[in-house]
Order: sequence, then C-alpha cells, then structure tokens
Amino acid sequence: MGSSVSDDDVIRRRLLIDGEGGNDDKRLNNLLKTFVRWYSSPDDEDSQNTYQRMLSMLAQCEYTMEKSVQVHAMNLREQENYEKLTKDIETKIQEATTKIAECKVELQQAKRIRKNRQEYDALAKVIQQHPDRQETTRQLQSLDKELKSLADTKEKLEEKLELRRKQFLVLITSIHELQRILEEDEKKEEEMETTS
Repeated sequence: MGSSVSDDDVIRRRLLIDGEGGNDDKRLNNLLKTFVRWYSSPDDEDSQNTYQRMLSMLAQCEYTMEKSVQVHAMNLREQENYEKLTKDIETKIQEATTKIAECKVELQQAKRIRKNRQEYDALAKVIQQHPDRQETTRQLQSLDKELKSLADTKEKLEEKLELRRKQFLVLITSIHELQRILEEDEKKEEEMETTS
C-alpha cells in the first residue's frame, strides 16, 4: 500500500502544479484510476482514505467545471458589452464627423460675412464723402443696421463654432478614456488568466 500512497501524492502534486484549464482529462483519468484501485482494494483504513481522496478529487473537478462555466458566461457578457461600446464609439465618431462638416460650412459662411462687412465698410467711407447729407445719412443708417445684423450673425456663428469645437474635444477625450478603460479591462483579464 506504500506505493499506492506514493502514487496518490504524485497525482496530488500534479493537480496542484497543473492548476485549471487544459488538464481536466488528466484529472478524470486519475480519478478513474483511483476509483479502480479503491474498488479492487480491501475495505480497510487505506481504502477509506482513498475514498475521501476520490471525493476531494471529484469536488475539485466539479469546482473547475463550474468555474469554467462562470468564466465562459462572463466572457460572453464582456463580449456583448464590448460590442455595444464599439457601436457607441462608431456612432459618436460619425456624429463628430457630421458636426465637423457643419462647422466647416459655418466657418465658410463666417468668412463670407467678414468679407461682406469689409466691403460695406469701404462703401460706407465712399458714401460719407458725398455732399448729399440727408441721403448719405439714410444710407449710412441702413448700412449700420445691416452691419449690426451681420455682426450679430457672425458672433452667433463664432459662438456656435466654439461650442462645436468644445463638444468635439469632449468627445475625443471620452473616446480616449473609453479606450483606456477597455485596455485596462483586457489587462485585468490577462492578469486573471495568468494568475489562474
């Protein structure tokens, strides 16, 4: 029986060294061998010890199986979560691209308004040189109103452009933060797998 105990010690050491994953067949084979050895041995104290070892080995196999099922379920949940995050990122990138295109159009409009304002300023100077004061005054008032309206429009467009720039910066920051979180999650999973 001394060699039987020695074989069991070897099996136990191998189970401890192998850990989880990849050696389930070996565990089951060892359990089967131990069962056959126990079944064919006389009913004595060593037989009871072997029986207890078999129960322990069976519990370890069940624990490993349950853990694998839990890890698989967790991986499926993580995969769904990553797919959702990927779709969210793609949507936000598309929205940012659309907003950038809108901002470019608004910037071109602001440039046209600025050019028009410069032309109106030049025209106002020419009008001021005319001798007809009443007509000049009336034209200047009209131009002033138009310039004020253009200035207001330009200011609103510039504010809107600045808002879009800030929103885009926030979006880019969020994307980088999301990528950092995803990388940390992947590292944690790798560390968990390495630790296991």
